[in-house]
Amino acid sequence: MNRVKLLISDFDGTLVDTFEPNYLGYRDAFEAMGMSIDRDTYRSCFGLRFDRFMERMGINDDAVRRQIRDLKTEFYPRYFDRFRVNRVLLNLLDAHHRGGGLTAIASTARVENLMNALDHIGARSTFDIIIAGEQVKDGKPSPEIYLTVLEQAGVTAAEALIFEDSPVGIQAAEAAGIAHIVVTPSYFE
Repeated sequence: MNRVKLLISDFDGTLVDTFEPNYLGYRDAFEAMGMSIDRDTYRSCFGLRFDRFMERMGINDDAVRRQIRDLKTEFYPRYFDRFRVNRVLLNLLDAHHRGGGLTAIASTARVENLMNALDHIGARSTFDIIIAGEQVKDGKPSPEIYLTVLEQAGVTAAEALIFEDSPVGIQAAEAAGIAHIVVTPSYFE
């Protein structure tokens, strides 16, 4: 039996419940562009890569997409106080890291948003590897992000364990051949 050397966590919805801050950031960005998005519509798109989210919203103009992305990056930190951190998972990852194990974040989030959020919750130093959405070609359910983490960590799929919450993330974990644990909202404070 292989020993687990690497713990990998998704960010949004797994390590931190970021739905409300993300929604409010996008709501403000859409409003600044003279458009609107309601909570239910955003919920149906939550967890998608930005390009797929924009496609779903029917926004195909690249300049408008860039403006929305940039505005959301500006507005998102205003709502970081609404994060709900999964302290159980964060404590587990931190203990594994302090004990000499490898830890990673594999998220569809933009790198700037992810780093700002990790800094806000004081967890950036818990992770050896941080891979964000724009650092891979294909988003989840493609296994690319998880395979990239394995490669950077120098471990096999059998030596890793993933924490995920979304169906596309679980599909990505399974396609990468990595064992996973499904995280539910009951873990958030």
